[in-house]
Amino acid sequence: MAMYKVEICGVNTSQLPLLTNEEKTELFEKIQQGDKEAREKFIKGNLRLVLSIIQRFSGSNENVDDLFQIGCIGLMKAVDNFDTTLNVKFSTYAVPMIIGEVRRYLRDNNSIRVSRSIRDTAYKAIYMKESMMKVSDKEPTVEELAQKLEIPAQDIVFALDAIQSPVSLYEPVYAESGDNLYIMDQISDKKNKEEKWVEQISLKAAIDRLSQREHRIIELRYFEGKTQMEVAQEIQISQAQVSRLEKRALRSMKNYLA
Repeated sequence: MAMYKVEICGVNTSQLPLLTNEEKTELFEKIQQGDKEAREKFIKGNLRLVLSIIQRFSGSNENVDDLFQIGCIGLMKAVDNFDTTLNVKFSTYAVPMIIGEVRRYLRDNNSIRVSRSIRDTAYKAIYMKESMMKVSDKEPTVEELAQKLEIPAQDIVFALDAIQSPVSLYEPVYAESGDNLYIMDQISDKKNKEEKWVEQISLKAAIDRLSQREHRIIELRYFEGKTQMEVAQEIQISQAQVSRLEKRALRSMKNYLA
């Protein structure tokens, strides 16, 4: 897939607008009031985000124009579903949604075909999961999805697994100020919830040297097994900030223990 094109889908990528934080806030307030022009301007102001994301799929054989269009669909979904009360940046919310839209497209066009009935089951489960999370803010279990859809739980698990494409845990999903956010940063580490960590005196001393915020982040991430997004929501900062503070805290602890 050639990524050197200046014009994609009739859009001159070298002249894409860039919105300030103040403009984004002002436009989103208008969007929430039903202003369609503000929505269009907001979407155009975030097309650079779509462009940066589809570059990560340069190894695929898909046409860059097609991927850009699919990415734009993900962007529009993010605009329509973004909740400002989550206290996270729009880009932090939009990136996984855009990536997910592109991956769904690539799965549907993959040379390894999954039967239509299995894909339908998987998509029903995904859409039901999203609907239930909007209501309860809690991720439903497979059993709860099965009950809602009246489909055996094992069929849902099989279908969801069938449409997945293997990805590296070190694949970046977001970058800000030179700091990359990787898939592994969004995965709960259940193993490190064991209390054996706390019993190590030297490690406890290293943690106690951290600032109050860094101490809390390490506690939530490695003792309570929470994802960076969950930590960000709890202490009300962006996920990128959590990533930076976590890395700084781990460096400080490593230097102390060295």
